[in-house]
Amino acid sequence: MANTIQVEVVSAEESVFSGEATFVVLPGEAGELGIYPRHTPLITRIKPGTIRIQPEGGGEEQLIFVAGGILEVQPAMVTVLADTAIRGHDLDEAKALEAQKRAEEALRNATDKQEIATVEGELAELAAQLAAIRRIRRH
Repeated sequence: MANTIQVEVVSAEESVFSGEATFVVLPGEAGELGIYPRHTPLITRIKPGTIRIQPEGGGEEQLIFVAGGILEVQPAMVTVLADTAIRGHDLDEAKALEAQKRAEEALRNATDKQEIATVEGELAELAAQLAAIRRIRRH
């Protein structure tokens, strides 16, 4: 019986991670999900947050920010199809803070419900991205 699980994290632009891991932690809609090899099959949406991947062989834990997407789990495979996926070391705090300021200004100037909902979604994603940056900095 294998002690690893194949993990694929893919965004619309590129494959962000592909490899064997001993476990994966993801931000599920109903809370954080921990996935180990031979996990029960599962399909669910994920919310903005950080994916933590412990690579095979005990290497450095990989952190990936996702802006939401779909998770599929099979006993030997985890696939994340993310709206946006950014490797932890590629996140830029200054850009995220600037985008957050612009979104807050847009929210103050928003006039209709659709515009307000869109900007609130952007703010939630940016808050998750900044939390991911802080988590990576602690590592």
